[in-house]
Amino acid sequence: MDGKADLHLHTAFSDGVLSPRELIERTARAGLTTISITDHDNSGATEEARSWGEHAGVEVIPGVELSTTVGEQEIHILGYFFDHTNREFQELLTALRRERRKRAERIVGKLNDLKIPLSIEAVLDQAGTGSVGRPHIANALVAEGLTESYHEAFLKYLGFGKPAYEKKYLISPVDAIRMIAAAGGLSFLAHPGSTLDELTVLDIINGGIDGIEVIHPSHSPALTSHYTGIVEEYFLLASGGSDFHGGRRNDGDALGRFWIPMEKVELMRHRLR
Repeated sequence: MDGKADLHLHTAFSDGVLSPRELIERTARAGLTTISITDHDNSGATEEARSWGEHAGVEVIPGVELSTTVGEQEIHILGYFFDHTNREFQELLTALRRERRKRAERIVGKLNDLKIPLSIEAVLDQAGTGSVGRPHIANALVAEGLTESYHEAFLKYLGFGKPAYEKKYLISPVDAIRMIAAAGGLSFLAHPGSTLDELTVLDIINGGIDGIEVIHPSHSPALTSHYTGIVEEYFLLASGGSDFHGGRRNDGDALGRFWIPMEKVELMRHRLR
């Protein structure tokens, strides 16, 4: 059970910048032996990544990251080990991506109302074939010279409560948990950080979540210890990863630094059995 696993990575199939092949090459160089690509509402990178992973000695576990809401709070749910060829699951992901496109159009409309001449075509150029999201809008604003930086785009326009912010299509954590379970997978609460109160976390646990992402760049040692305690108290599984995207996020140094031992992955397989 030697090896390192990073179960939170993104490619150009959502808001990352690397192709599956490029990501496999980077993860192999970082000393990782098992990964999961958790693109937003999209598992399209899985087959290509698995093919390149076989050559590089990197195992690829099917993964996805789903956005859910409780009240005004956005909560991300990670899915692992599901059947990525499951037709019903893929239809649900397609519907979520469709709603992402509609949200992007609403955000561009709000930017236009603010006299910022951004087109939806410029945003879609940034997204390519991936699931369109706010990072693509931020990148388009920079590329068009409408903001000076990716971070400025979020601080001025796209962040929660800012003039061009738009809610995502609303599904609950329980909806996401059920979707993943129906496709034969395991669900994890992603990077809960310090923003989720204990009652919300307990509600998600009672909703059937299989585990919590304990290791994450946003988690301090104290938070990692806190969520490790919750995992042990409620007999949950522990996951973790770098949440690597690349590009303007400047998160390249996280790759290879945030990982979980293979024994944690084996516990997931045991839970599935």
